[in-house]
Amino acid sequence: MESTWIQDALRSSIKTIDTFGSPDSPPPEQDPLRRKLIEGVLFTRRFVPTYHILVLGIIFIVSGTHWVNIAIRRNRRRAARLISLDIEDDYDRDAKAGQLCPYLGKYCERESSSISSSGSSTLQGTASPPQADREESEETPLLHDGHILQPVHAQKTILSSIRKFLMYQPRSIPVFNKTLPPNGTSLAILGFMGINIFYMFFHIDLQIYQSFVVADRFGFLFVANLPYLYLLAAKNQPAKLLTGRSYESLNLFHRRLGELLCLQAILHCGGMVITWYLIIRPNGFGLVRFLLLKTIIWGLIAFFAYEALYFTSLASFRQRWYELFLGLHIVLQVIALVFVFLHHPVGQPYVGASLAIFLLDRLVYRIRIKSTTVQARAMIMEDDETVKLTANIPLDTSNHVSHIFGKSISYGWKATDHIFVTVPSLSGSHILQSHPFTIASRAPASKEEEAPLILLIRAQSGFSADLLMRARSHKQLTLRLDGPYGSSHARHIFEGSNLALLIAGGSGIAVCWPLVQHLLDRSRASDVETGSRVMGRRQRIVLIWIIHQGEHLDWIGREALADAEFRGVEIIIPRATEEIGRPDLKGMIESVASDTEHSQSTILDKARTRKISVVASGPDSMGRVVQNTCAEMVGEGKNVDVTIEKFGW
Repeated sequence: MESTWIQDALRSSIKTIDTFGSPDSPPPEQDPLRRKLIEGVLFTRRFVPTYHILVLGIIFIVSGTHWVNIAIRRNRRRAARLISLDIEDDYDRDAKAGQLCPYLGKYCERESSSISSSGSSTLQGTASPPQADREESEETPLLHDGHILQPVHAQKTILSSIRKFLMYQPRSIPVFNKTLPPNGTSLAILGFMGINIFYMFFHIDLQIYQSFVVADRFGFLFVANLPYLYLLAAKNQPAKLLTGRSYESLNLFHRRLGELLCLQAILHCGGMVITWYLIIRPNGFGLVRFLLLKTIIWGLIAFFAYEALYFTSLASFRQRWYELFLGLHIVLQVIALVFVFLHHPVGQPYVGASLAIFLLDRLVYRIRIKSTTVQARAMIMEDDETVKLTANIPLDTSNHVSHIFGKSISYGWKATDHIFVTVPSLSGSHILQSHPFTIASRAPASKEEEAPLILLIRAQSGFSADLLMRARSHKQLTLRLDGPYGSSHARHIFEGSNLALLIAGGSGIAVCWPLVQHLLDRSRASDVETGSRVMGRRQRIVLIWIIHQGEHLDWIGREALADAEFRGVEIIIPRATEEIGRPDLKGMIESVASDTEHSQSTILDKARTRKISVVASGPDSMGRVVQNTCAEMVGEGKNVDVTIEKFGW
């Protein structure tokens, strides 16, 4: 059943045609314009719902790819364990019999040597990693059953060129200084935008007197996209289970979809104004009378609320007035949803779905299920502008239901996870605010009963500045924690890699340091499971940390860094950038990768290209250098995976 407003608009269009028509014009019941308007509106009602089928189909394909990759990784891990155990069995049997080793073609005399040595790294003062000593026989082919097994070298192919293009991150847009994502992400966003443009203009007659049908199509697509907008913004969402991507990696799609919705709202509003001017105004229906219609009033309030929501979400506004952005983001969303619901009955089901997503995420999960209150020790670090918060978290592994419907910090966390922090003891404006911070401490093991949670918070303005002032006079603070949140992508790319390269810029060490601990724990567990006598491949772990001030080493501590070196991690920390400027990060990455490519390898590694996995966290400019350096290596045919860890609204 069409609304009264549509019927009134159609009747007005009939009167307009009668005014300009000839005496021989057909009666209103047979008027072709009215018939086209009705057909156009009814076609939109049938056509737009197919948009959801297409979107759900895309999600199904992405989800299927994700779960297939999980199965492949699981099978590879199982195969690697079986190969390691088989090698160990052969080793024991051949050692007892004194026979030739089937893997080397000569008597197997194994040396207990490590792939990486703490002597090849330094804590500070080295801008590029030193080269490992190489023997002359490094490239000598190994014998396998009497045949020469040549090492596999990287080769440039069409596929590697395509991967390079998809990984490359262009420069920021001039004037606007807008950071662009890698080309692959941009193409995915453009594809999604293209689908929307197709649905906006398919089977649309762009004649001026069809403006009402055009405006109706834009308005219908606007409300149809609302649930996806709120789903992509939700911190607790099924997309993580389906695709393996947490909300922070989908946030870019949320922003672009929000911009598209603002455009659709503008076009919808403009189309209705044209409809009034051409069809309704000639019949004496003035602008003021038109704007005072309830339907129009509700629509205008919703329109201005969403446009204000967009402008206050721009990076320039968000970075300067973050606290104000947080408050307006919630208030304006509620106002906009209410008045879209009142504006037109077609949008009411979509508004209901959007409101349900919003309330379920905010009230049920973030406040009830995933919220925890803890006591934390506050310490001001050596640089006098960073607060270190430490809380001992009692761990509970008894309730498995929470792992399905959302778990709180009491059930542990993983490397690269982050939480939202509220400090109620600060000023009144901070009581309802929550700010995201990466957990900088090691992720607890499955059977631990208590684990320290560490947050590193640099004072800038607003919340962080008030927290620093509070920490000067209070060593104990009450924290309300919402989380943890995050994805497993950064951890998974290290599986099966020869080189695990972690690059931190400043406070990005909060992401990389837990990953270092994760890799060390996994390596130790693997050694225990397969035995250390096996001449297998051990992963090389390299950490590059670029600091602005020398005092920032205190964030992790020299003892902790030295302990990681002792356990086999190569740590490269150039001199502080305030002293020497930015180091040659590209050269450092290429040097580390080249060293790994030419390092001593096992018979299994000689048969395949060495895999390099890179995770970086830091400023956008640093992330772009890392991304494009890896893209160049991929273009050369090297097996490189890279992910840039960052989160935000």
